[in-house]
Amino acid sequence: MAFVITDECIACGSCAAECPSEAISEGDDKYVINAELCTECGTCAEVCPTGAPVKA
Repeated sequence: MAFVITDECIACGSCAAECPSEAISEGDDKYVINAELCTECGTCAEVCPTGAPVKA
């Protein structure tokens, strides 16, 4: 299953900058992950200061 971004997101953009598949984009109040593009590499979770990206 792809990663999703929880409400812990502070919209800092660190996850989007590091995503090798460009699956993360800015949403209304937090970043969102396109499940079709997510390769489940976990890079987003590694760089997030709040731990917002989690496996769905």
